[in-house]
Amino acid sequence: MDLDTFRKSLDDWLDGHADELAPAYPGHGTVELQVEQIAKVRHLTHDAGWARWGWPGQVGGLGGSGLLRAYLSEALSSRDLVESGLYSMPEVLGPSFITFARPELSAAMVPPLLRGDEVWCQGFSEPGTGSNLGMLTCRAARAEDGWRVTGQKVWTSLAQMADRCVLLARTGTLESAHRGITALFVDMATPGISVRPLDTMHGEPEFCEVFFDDVPVPFARTIGEEGQGWAFAMDLLPYERSTALWQRAAFLHRRLQQLVEAAPPGALDPTALGEVAQLVHAFRARSRATQHRLAAGEDLGSVTSIDKVALATVEQAVFDLAEETLPDEVLLAGGPGPERWRKEFLYSRAATIYGGSAEIQRNIIARRLLELGNDR
Repeated sequence: MDLDTFRKSLDDWLDGHADELAPAYPGHGTVELQVEQIAKVRHLTHDAGWARWGWPGQVGGLGGSGLLRAYLSEALSSRDLVESGLYSMPEVLGPSFITFARPELSAAMVPPLLRGDEVWCQGFSEPGTGSNLGMLTCRAARAEDGWRVTGQKVWTSLAQMADRCVLLARTGTLESAHRGITALFVDMATPGISVRPLDTMHGEPEFCEVFFDDVPVPFARTIGEEGQGWAFAMDLLPYERSTALWQRAAFLHRRLQQLVEAAPPGALDPTALGEVAQLVHAFRARSRATQHRLAAGEDLGSVTSIDKVALATVEQAVFDLAEETLPDEVLLAGGPGPERWRKEFLYSRAATIYGGSAEIQRNIIARRLLELGNDR
C-alpha cells in the first residue's frame, strides 16, 4: 500500500472509530492508565490491519515501507490517543531485534509486542555509567544450562509492567569495553529479578531500577552472537533517535496548537510564539527527512544524534512557552486547567537526558560527524 492511500484510509478509520479508541481517563492519566490505553489502541489497530503495515511478514506484518507505521504513530499521537514516548517502544526495540535475533525467536516474540499483548523494556543504562554503554558491568556468566545474569540496571522504562527485557550484559572482561558485551532477551518473571519503580519529577513511576541476582537465561535467548551486543546497540540507537522521535514531533505540534487555543487574551507573546513555532517546524522537517532516509534503507548511524538534540531543544522550548503563557496551570499543583500542562512541563526537563544525554549527543556530532577530535 502506498503512503497516500494508507494515510487517507487510516484517517477515515480513526475518525470512524474515535469513540472506541478514546482514552477512558481525562487529561494526562497515570502511567498505568497510559499503558492500558496503548494496549487497547494496539489491539484495535493491529486487528484492523493498520499496525501490521510496515513490518515484515516473518513477524506477522503486511510488509510495505516503514513510512506506513511512522504515519500510524503520528496519527495516534496527534489525536492524543496514546502517550507518544511510551508508545514508541516497539519502534525502538523491534527492528534491531528482528535483524539480530534468530528468525524463529523473532517470529515467536515480536507479534505479541506489536499487538499490545506484551510490554518490553530496555535494560541498557546502569548506575555510574549513564550513557557510556561501553563501561557497563552487569555480567552474564556461562553455565551448563545457559547464562547467569547478575547486576543492576536503572532508568528502565516500564520495567514494573514488562513481560520481557532486551538486556545488555558483559560477557567479556571490563577491559574489553564494548567488545565484551552480549545482548540477551530475558523473561521478567524469571526468579532472581526484582524491580523498584522510581517516582520521577512529574509524579509518575515511569522508570525503574532492576536487579538481577544469578538470573538464568537460556543460550537460545541470546540476541545475535556472543560479543555482538555493541553492534546490536549501535543498530538500535538510531531507531531510538529517529522513528521514535517522529511521533514526539507530532505530539509537540499538537501541544503548541492547544497552547495557542488555551492562552488568555494577550498572554501569548507573538515573538516568542513565532520562535517556538519555527523550532517545531524545523524539527518536524528534520525528522521527516530522517524517516525517508530510514525507509530508503540508508545507514543512519551518528546523524540521528542531531535529531535527538533537536528534540530536546524543541520540547523544552514548547513547555517553557507554556509556563510563560499559563503559569498557574504549569507551576501550581492543583491549579486551574488540565493537569497535563504541569506534568508535561516537568517531564520536558528530562528531554536533555532520556535517550542519551545532550552532552553525549553533542560529543558524537563533534567527533564523528564534524571530525573535531578522536572518539575515545
